[in-house]
Amino acid sequence: MMDTGGKENADTDASRCLNGSFSQPHSEQEVVEEEEEAAMSSLEDCFRHLAQEARELYLSPEVPRLSHPPTPLEFYRDYVTPNRPVIIENAFNDFPALAKWSIPYFRERLQHKILTVAVTPNGYADAVCGDHFVLPEEREMTFSSFLDIMEGNSEQKGVYYVQKQNSNLTLDLKELVEDIREDIPWASEAFGHKPDAVNFWMGGREAVTSMHKDHYENLYCVIQGAKKFILHPPTDRPFIPYGSYSQAAYKEVDGEFQIVPDPEGHTVPWIAIDPLNPDLNRYPKYGEVDQIRCTVHPGEMLYLPSLWFHHVSQEDQTVAVNYWYDMEYDIKYNYFSALEKMVNCKSTIGKR
Repeated sequence: MMDTGGKENADTDASRCLNGSFSQPHSEQEVVEEEEEAAMSSLEDCFRHLAQEARELYLSPEVPRLSHPPTPLEFYRDYVTPNRPVIIENAFNDFPALAKWSIPYFRERLQHKILTVAVTPNGYADAVCGDHFVLPEEREMTFSSFLDIMEGNSEQKGVYYVQKQNSNLTLDLKELVEDIREDIPWASEAFGHKPDAVNFWMGGREAVTSMHKDHYENLYCVIQGAKKFILHPPTDRPFIPYGSYSQAAYKEVDGEFQIVPDPEGHTVPWIAIDPLNPDLNRYPKYGEVDQIRCTVHPGEMLYLPSLWFHHVSQEDQTVAVNYWYDMEYDIKYNYFSALEKMVNCKSTIGKR
């Protein structure tokens, strides 16, 4: 019997060539591209697993609360080491500021004191606007003039916010130090050192802090008003969109705010997305992770661990103090640094 298999195969191959369905051998470039695509897909799966596992193992959808301050050991063991936020009630009941601090009190004690105030047209200081990362215009004015703006007694364009993060409370507002503590004793014992900075914050509901992370252990104490936080753990880094933006600053000229580019042409890596109104068409991956939201009220302290992403807004007029303790550059930092490098590497490959 004659073997016709070879002829049939040849006829089939010829037919595929004629109708365009014959698969040509892959070029070396195509093979490389397919391997890169498979590797990126696998890496994305790893990122998703990392974010999901963190929430399953040690994080919760809401920030936990304590009714009283922890001991140094409890604080370090239960929150610092696992890098978990917590709201602590009754954490600074001994601060005279809780009873004293008010506009009349500030006006009496500090009316002629010179303040550095951040001024923006929209309340967003240190934030992305178009193709720029825009710093606020910094103005020096008396505390009394700033209070006039807060009370609506002075017509000024823009949003005014005291937010200078140079330990402005201990350096520039020393008269207020007696109304608080220069450190949180149980936290200082846990960290093994005093805070690197103690900052004073004051502004109205229009003032917003865009999403970012800090290399500090942050103890944020609300004295008056309320602070609203949107949080993401460091394990969400692959889903938080960064970009590189030309640095600029706001400048009011003839009653109108302008964006003035940095004369030295510096660029800044920053988070573009607004978590209050995220553009998921532009940044779809952000929709794959859940926000953790909390509100901190007067007399409450938020422990915000290092490297956590956070966006901050406020209800009405708010006054707060925060303590920055430098983070330990230990294995947690090494792991996060490695994660960030993998995200950047994936982004670079994806742009080829």
